Amino acid sequence: MVNRIARMLKENGAVEYGEFLLASGAKSSYYLDVKSALVNPSVLEAVGHEIAKTASFDIVAGVAVGGVPIAVATSFASKKPYAIIRTGEKSHGKGGQVIGNVAGKQVLLVEDVTTSGGSVIKGLEALRAEGALVDTVVTVVDREAGAADALAKRGVRLLALSRASEIVGDRDK
Repeated sequence: MVNRIARMLKENGAVEYGEFLLASGAKSSYYLDVKSALVNPSVLEAVGHEIAKTASFDIVAGVAVGGVPIAVATSFASKKPYAIIRTGEKSHGKGGQVIGNVAGKQVLLVEDVTTSGGSVIKGLEALRAEGALVDTVVTVVDREAGAADALAKRGVRLLALSRASEIVGDRDK
C-alpha cells in the first residue's frame, strides 16, 4: 500500500521518467522532483506535519535549497525554530554556513530526497561543526541507494516519509 505522502508526491508530478544523472553521480531512469511537488502548499503542509510528529527535536534544519521549505513547514507544524544550512561558507557579512543558533541543541535535519547521502552528510557536518546534536535525518523520499548506511556510520538514523519503491513501483530504484 502506498502511503499518503508518496501518493501526494505522485499526484503532484514528483516523478519523471527518462535518463537522468543524479547528484550522487548515479544514472537513473526516473527523477524524483520533490521540490516541484512541494510548491503545492497542501503537499508542503502535509510533509511538515508528518515530520513534526516523527522525531523529538529542539530545532529543525534544512540544507539549501530543497531542505529549506521543508524545515520551514516543519517549524510551523511543530512551533519550533528552524535553521538554514548554506551549501557553502559565506565569505561576507557575518560569514558562516549555518543560519540559526544550533549550538547545544537537538537538531532534526530534513531533506527532500536522499540517494547516497552525500548532500545531507555535508549538512550534518556543518551542523556538528556549530555544536549541534544531530542523531536523526528525515527525508521526504529515500531512493534506497545507500544513504541510510552512510548516515548510520556517522551515528545518525534515517527516517523516510516515503521510499522510491512506493512512488515508482517496480521500475528500477
